[in-house]
Amino acid sequence: MKFKFIIRPEAEQDIKGAFGWYEDRVSGLGLEFMRCIDVAMAQINRSPETHPIIYKNIRRILTRRFPFGIFYILLQEKIVVLAVLHARRDPNLWQKRKVA
Repeated sequence: MKFKFIIRPEAEQDIKGAFGWYEDRVSGLGLEFMRCIDVAMAQINRSPETHPIIYKNIRRILTRRFPFGIFYILLQEKIVVLAVLHARRDPNLWQKRKVA
């Protein structure tokens, strides 16, 4: 089944913030972070139901190399990315994000 892939604006801001943080530390590290995010998003798109449900109907995939989780839900024929957050961030940040 082919899913429509939607990245919520809050998740886009999460990615931009992390990219900037890594790029400020070491030139090129932000781009490496983005590659890891792209790989994880491609894995979600290929097989969205394989990643564990960790809260209500929210699933998570962990990235390689960088300690980040991508939090998403499946809604009918859509994959909706709610958050992309560092593993040590407060879980309330992604748990309270609206689905619609």
